[in-house]
Amino acid sequence: MMNIRHGEQGQPPTRKERFFEQDAYWYYTTREGVDIGPFDNRTDAIEGCTDFIDFIGAADPSFSNTLQQYARCA
Repeated sequence: MMNIRHGEQGQPPTRKERFFEQDAYWYYTTREGVDIGPFDNRTDAIEGCTDFIDFIGAADPSFSNTLQQYARCA
């Protein structure tokens, strides 16, 4: 059973784990599908993800569109 988040209506979207380990390094995946890393450990990846979310929240809205365009090319 999927949890519905505050403000969501209807069937929640499919969710997957944001953090993953590969070749002894940690990464996180953005909503746009971009993998960011490497980090030495999961804690550092979580901190990097938090910093990224803060950056996106403060950035010009067009930046998210640019990031999505690059994600499609990857």
